[in-house]
Amino acid sequence: MRQTLIVFVIMMVTVVAWLNHRASDPEPADGTLSLGGLLGEAPANFETVTGPVAFEFPKDHAMHPDFRNEWWYFTGRLDAGDRPLGFQFTLFRFGLDTTPAPDDVEPSAWRTDHLWMGHLALSDGGLAGVSEPRFYQQERFARDGLALAGATESQWWLKDWTVTAVDDGWVLDLMGDGFGLSLTLTPTRPMTLQGDAGFSQKGPEPGNASHYYSHTRLSAEGEVFLDEGLSQPIAVEGQAWLDREWGSGQLSPTQSGWDWFAIHLDDGRDVMVYRLRNLDHTMSRFSKGVVVWPDGEKVSLDAEDFTLQPLRWWADDRGVEWPVAWRVEIPSQDIDLLVEPLFDDQRWDQSVAYWEGAIDVSRWPRHEGAPTPVGRGYLELSGYAERETPGHRASQTTPTQAP
Repeated sequence: MRQTLIVFVIMMVTVVAWLNHRASDPEPADGTLSLGGLLGEAPANFETVTGPVAFEFPKDHAMHPDFRNEWWYFTGRLDAGDRPLGFQFTLFRFGLDTTPAPDDVEPSAWRTDHLWMGHLALSDGGLAGVSEPRFYQQERFARDGLALAGATESQWWLKDWTVTAVDDGWVLDLMGDGFGLSLTLTPTRPMTLQGDAGFSQKGPEPGNASHYYSHTRLSAEGEVFLDEGLSQPIAVEGQAWLDREWGSGQLSPTQSGWDWFAIHLDDGRDVMVYRLRNLDHTMSRFSKGVVVWPDGEKVSLDAEDFTLQPLRWWADDRGVEWPVAWRVEIPSQDIDLLVEPLFDDQRWDQSVAYWEGAIDVSRWPRHEGAPTPVGRGYLELSGYAERETPGHRASQTTPTQAP
C-alpha cells in the first residue's frame, strides 16, 4: 500500500510541475505528459548551461543535482541467431526544488529533491514465418529519498534496475514485467564530446543548451528474457550507444519536438543527426549532427550539412502519424541512406508519448528487390502527439529557419 501511495504522489508532482511550466502549451493529443515540456523553461534556482566546461571523469558519470534534468540513455541492436532485437533503457532525473529546507525543518529520509523515471523497452523483430514482431515496454517512477533511485560514479539505478560500472564499461541488469535483459557493454572507441567540447546549443535563449557526451559504439553481449520463458535466457550479441546529457531549460518555447537518429554503419563510422522542429514545422538552425570514425575522429555537422526527408508515415491507434521511414543525406561525408523501422509499432504508450525504435539502414536509392544493408541503429521521434495536430505531416523539405 505504501509503495502504491509513493508512486501516486510522485506522478501527481510530475503533473503539477508540467502544468506549472508549460501552462501555455496545448494539451497533448492523448493526454500524456510532454517530455519536451519537462525540458522547457526552468525555475531560476537551477543552474543553466551557457558554455563549454572541462568534463571530469568518472565524476561526470554521476548526477548533477544543480541542473533541472539529465538522462543516461542506452540504445542498441542485438541478434539472437536469426532473431533481430533492439533495446532501450533510459534513466531520467528531474529536479523538483533545489531551495534548502528552513533551519527549523527537521531532516527526513522521505524528503526528495528529484523525481526519477526509467524507461525500458525491447523490440523483438520475431522469426520469419514463426513469430510476429512485438514491442515490450515498461515505465517506472521513484524518488531519490530512501535511496530508491540515484546515480553515482559507479552505479545508476532505479529500484532494482541497475547499471554498474566495471573497469572497461557497464553491466546492465534490467528485468521488466514479462521481459528483461542482462548485458555487458564495452566501449570500442573513444568517448565523443558532442557540439563544442560537450556544449550542445539547442535554442536561441540563454540556457537552451546541454552538456552532452556519447559513447557511440559499445560492444554488447549477454542475455535477453522474453515472456515465453523467463527462466530460459536467450544469448545475444550486438552493438549499443550511450548518450549522456544534463541541463536546465534546453528547449525553446518556439520548438515543438525532434527527430533523432543514431546509426552504426558497417564501414565502421557512427552517425548521429537530429532535427529540432520549430512550431511552424520548419527545421531549427540549431539542429546538429556528428560523424565519428573508428579512431574516434569527430566530424561535426550543422543544420545545413545534412537533409532528413520523411518517406513513410505510420498511424497509431490514436490517429497520430509518425514518420518511421526516412532518407538521410550528408553530402560532405558521401552518406545517402534509406532508414526503415524494424517494424512500425514501436510507440511508447506510457506517461510520455514518443516513438523510439530499432531501424535498419540501407544504401539509397533502393532499387527493385532487396535493399543493400549498410548499417543499423535507433530512431527517436518526439512531439508528434503533443503540439502538432494528430495526423499532421510536418514537411521536412521546408527551409531551415531561425530559431
